[in-house]
Amino acid sequence: MNPDLTYLVVDDFSTMRRIVGGLLRQCGVTRILEAEDGVQALRIIESKPVDFGISDWNMPNMTGLDLLKTLRAHPKFSRMPLLLITAEGKKENIVEAAQAGADGYIVKPFTQDILQEKLARILSKHSLLSA
Repeated sequence: MNPDLTYLVVDDFSTMRRIVGGLLRQCGVTRILEAEDGVQALRIIESKPVDFGISDWNMPNMTGLDLLKTLRAHPKFSRMPLLLITAEGKKENIVEAAQAGADGYIVKPFTQDILQEKLARILSKHSLLSA
């Protein structure tokens, strides 16, 4: 993993944000920001450099899917990698996420290995892996 990247973890449950943050730290990530919904995430993305987003799908105020669509429509943030995390493993959700431009999709519960594999694949695709 590239230790110079800043990750934003978006989830309405603080426990889940802590879990994902802990898994990221185990993967070597040191720069982690948190938001409790898509609205707060957008405020952070607009005010601080964020290289990679990891967002829950189901949240109040603004869902992860709506956050994804908003980012993809914004010229400045349209290429920011975003990984969606959800308890929903339905095929139609995965298709909807892919059509909206999600870089990846993980169904809860998941392990550090699964997260690390997804991150590496997305970082490689975006040429953000460390040398």
